[in-house]
Amino acid sequence: MNPTEYEYLRKFLKDNSGLDLSADKQYLIESRLLPLARKAGLSGIGELVQKLQGGARTVITDVVEAMTTNETFFFRDKVPFDHFRDHIMPEIIKARAAKRSIRIWCAAGSTGQEPYSLAMCLKDMGAALTGWRIEIIATDLSQEVLEKAKAGIYSQFEVQRGLPIQMLMKYFKQTGETWQVNPELRAMIQHRQLNLLHDFAQLGTFDVIFCRNVLIYFDQDTKINIFNRLARQIEPDGFLVLGAAETVVGLTDTFRPIPERRGLYKPNDPRAVAAKPALAGATPRLAVMAGR
Repeated sequence: MNPTEYEYLRKFLKDNSGLDLSADKQYLIESRLLPLARKAGLSGIGELVQKLQGGARTVITDVVEAMTTNETFFFRDKVPFDHFRDHIMPEIIKARAAKRSIRIWCAAGSTGQEPYSLAMCLKDMGAALTGWRIEIIATDLSQEVLEKAKAGIYSQFEVQRGLPIQMLMKYFKQTGETWQVNPELRAMIQHRQLNLLHDFAQLGTFDVIFCRNVLIYFDQDTKINIFNRLARQIEPDGFLVLGAAETVVGLTDTFRPIPERRGLYKPNDPRAVAAKPALAGATPRLAVMAGR
């Protein structure tokens, strides 16, 4: 891969997935895309670039999916799920007592472990949610990982990563060497393909948004743009959950951190935000595509 091809791929990936690669990540592209090129019967990355430049839709999709990180596991990082059980849900249940309806969005649902972890938390609340309408929307850029999430079938290794044994026995059925999430739990989740750089207003508003471990791959302007649009999709008393390495601080005033609850944020009153001077460099550009 020559420097011109690398620069083309950097721009292509940023425009199509939000992935912001530094100048020294050529090895990463080669390790991910050379196997893809060979599988497609191409001579190498140069010919793959030619296909992309020609607008081959299948190749475009394959390249984006090959470069997208789908690392995830059940109850990943534990703390956000403790917050969900002990802080978020008690507040939401109290605030929605009249409506008895809750909407949750996993904005980078990957192969399904995060939304299924949330569904298990909700099921374990038992009588507290009897008669409530619960809607979980799980979105991801990759159609391939969404298909896996819909099937809810995981290897022994995958279910051993973070999933308590009592939950495995309660919510999964073993078939040979794999485990499948039970139908009742699968029915709680709607899986949809979505690019976070596209408009997502059609999803409606949510009480809780999990957007973890995806914004770390985006540049500052893209993060600001997404945060500002997320603020329009969350209820005024809702919750935003970010990954441990992510924050809104220094990027936007649309959300505020909750003290002593790492990764947990509340939306600010839009009137208060409008009255504040803009953050330096915080004018969002119009993003073209992307998100995971």
